[in-house]
Amino acid sequence: MNLIDLGYNDQFAKSRVENNLIGYEIGRVIAEHKERYIVWTEKGELESEITGNLRFTAKSREDFPAVGDWVALSVFDSGFSIIHKILPRYSMLSRQSVGSFGEVQVIAANIDFALLVQAVDRDLNFNRIERYLTICHSSKVDPIIVFTKIDLIDIQKKTEIIESLKQRIKNIPVFAISSETGEGYPQLKQVLEKGKTFCLLGSSGVGKSTLLNNLSGKTVMKTDSISQSTGKGRHVTSHRELTLLENGAILIDNPGMKEVGIVDEAGGLESTFEVIYNKADMCQFKDCKHLNEKGCAVIKAVYDGEIDSKSYENFLKMEREKSHFESSVFEKRKKDKQFGKMVKKYKKDMGQER
Repeated sequence: MNLIDLGYNDQFAKSRVENNLIGYEIGRVIAEHKERYIVWTEKGELESEITGNLRFTAKSREDFPAVGDWVALSVFDSGFSIIHKILPRYSMLSRQSVGSFGEVQVIAANIDFALLVQAVDRDLNFNRIERYLTICHSSKVDPIIVFTKIDLIDIQKKTEIIESLKQRIKNIPVFAISSETGEGYPQLKQVLEKGKTFCLLGSSGVGKSTLLNNLSGKTVMKTDSISQSTGKGRHVTSHRELTLLENGAILIDNPGMKEVGIVDEAGGLESTFEVIYNKADMCQFKDCKHLNEKGCAVIKAVYDGEIDSKSYENFLKMEREKSHFESSVFEKRKKDKQFGKMVKKYKKDMGQER
């Protein structure tokens, strides 16, 4: 297997030269297990760790390798390797880190398309799809919506779901598939382009691992049945992993995500809620919050049916969440800066005492 098969291109080759990494082996991270990595290289799969320097100079989790990253390694005769540097990413899917104040969790790196997977038979949630869309737009990743398990509903219900989605979310490709009957798979496979990297996003039990297995033509990920007592999918996929499909497309599976906290630093909300932002330009006041202000064009559009009311409510919730996260990041950076000054003063004082 060569690097091009894994998605290596002229952009990464140029970065390799610019960062003086010609003397290192180049590979792509295909799996992560508690800061130990499996890296695909032209020499095969290698188990890897990062250098101490990379670990101690990292300012956040974003500075650690993630599945999909291209990295420069030193390879030893034992087959073990050390990661020295991460090549610059052209995209990075990320969300708010669960349980960590003001932190970002990298879902996957160097992604071209994200498959937003939802099952039509239960827990169908357009609000969640809008969250995934915001993550994608903020990360400069093209989204594709995939509805699974359509064999469990009738044709009329399937049509209603797709039409309702298209009324609320426009200009995003939508595929409806069944892993039982194979319906929709030929159409979906046509968009899985050779050399491009796709990432699966969705909750547990929506059929992501089954989708991966069917697309790859082999059992890559374990799957499990739906719990009869809760009606929810059992958590099977425990880590992120990259798989090369038979047609040359590259697919990354992810554990089911219970929380999808948005990290919007690049206009993701503006792209997801484009209709709302376009109407906002017509508001009477520039600082309009679109809640109950006089002359709010957004509220008027909701009343007139031009903007979906549930989408509007979801927009307000995500705007508040974004503001809270930005405040958390600011406070964290402020505390880190204060701590850095304290350490610098301590070192200075210790030097004077000597």
